[in-house]
Amino acid sequence: MQAILYIAHGSRVKAGVEQAVTFLKSVQQEIEIPIQEISFLELATPTIAEGIASCINQGATAIAIVPILLLAAQHAKHDIPSEIDKAKEQYPQVRFTYGEPLGVHELLIDTLQTRILEARCPSSDASVLLIGRGSSDPAVKSDLAKIATRLRDKYAYEAVDTCFLYGMGPTFEDWLQQEKKRGNQVFIVPYLLFTGILSQSITRRLQDYENKNVILCESLGYDDNVKKVLVERIYQLLKLTKEGVL
Repeated sequence: MQAILYIAHGSRVKAGVEQAVTFLKSVQQEIEIPIQEISFLELATPTIAEGIASCINQGATAIAIVPILLLAAQHAKHDIPSEIDKAKEQYPQVRFTYGEPLGVHELLIDTLQTRILEARCPSSDASVLLIGRGSSDPAVKSDLAKIATRLRDKYAYEAVDTCFLYGMGPTFEDWLQQEKKRGNQVFIVPYLLFTGILSQSITRRLQDYENKNVILCESLGYDDNVKKVLVERIYQLLKLTKEGVL
């Protein structure tokens, strides 16, 4: 019997965990699979191992692992595969397949524009800053740059820059120091899925920032477009699983 295990990131902030669960429960309604469980990478329960065990206890003989991650970095490339390898040893009779993060997708570009319009109508010379979580993986920097370029081109912004909260630069602090010299309208959009410590840190860092032309928008978050992209990724995985490609 086929099962799906969703793996969200987890957060120390209760609201962030609740947002993920509410969102994933709505996604489950779109997928016609009998066994669907939610788990977390860290900072929340159930764990990945607990989620896998729950699926198997319900009769799963095949489990499609779906990462609820924006970009492919350490968690997607190493942490989750490591947990899958452990599960394969523990449950050799079960077939495990693994999907892709949300990645670069046109619908996510549209959601970024929605976040900007929710905050304020952009001026003709407005620019945007996308703030990523950060990683030591160069693919993360490359993918966020692709998203920035697409947002700039599609919605005619003067510039769309990127920075990161940790890992490889440029850092948010670097950008703040440079931005003091500018005067045009800048929209800051955290490229994050949920309310958490990182979102709160961005808000705190801007509290003492005196440039009134800098406008903090809501995070990318969980909206209908994010849901559509995730459902698309799930069906891609299930199709490949059925065809025996994975």
